[in-house]
Amino acid sequence: MLTHTDIWRAVDRLAQEHGLSASGLARKAGLDPTTFNKSKRITREGKARWPSTESIAKILDATHSDLTQFIAFINGEGVRGVIRHVPLIGLAQAGSQGFFDDAGYPTGGSWDEIPFPDVPDSNAYALEITGDSMEPVFRDGDIVLVSPEANIRRGDRVIVKTREGEVMAKQLRRRSARKIELQSLNPDYDDRSFEMDEILWIHRIIWASQ
Repeated sequence: MLTHTDIWRAVDRLAQEHGLSASGLARKAGLDPTTFNKSKRITREGKARWPSTESIAKILDATHSDLTQFIAFINGEGVRGVIRHVPLIGLAQAGSQGFFDDAGYPTGGSWDEIPFPDVPDSNAYALEITGDSMEPVFRDGDIVLVSPEANIRRGDRVIVKTREGEVMAKQLRRRSARKIELQSLNPDYDDRSFEMDEILWIHRIIWASQ
């Protein structure tokens, strides 16, 4: 029997297959970005809410998918590898309190999640890019997968959080025991340089939707 959970899982898997969050998929289809949020899947009375056939048609059209593919997702087919859910945090949220512990690991649970092929780092998380400061490499709505435990070398693209709460995606130009130099991805934005004691954490981007 087809269940409410099956349909929503298929929506999430369609989004994941195209490197999008559920909100990113809705936006791509011209829908309100909150259309597929977890809070919209249950009514205030606690009853299961189904996505409309119109919204399903729009996301299939936006991703150039067909009903056969969507049915495969409903049946648990068509997604490559082992899937687990990783935290999905908005870039603006990442600068707020309560989303990361002192070591830079996701904490608190007040986030959305995105299904993703399993990665070795159990603390991996996804960030949804907002704004144009990272164009043309990362655009508004893109998803990047970030690994706190991955080794970082010169030239890697990284997410950096300062002790002042600023979060940015940059390319690592140089790092010494005392200083870090970061290259902006968008040439319209300045490169940045920090003393290491100004940096709360630095994590490597290991995958990005394109």
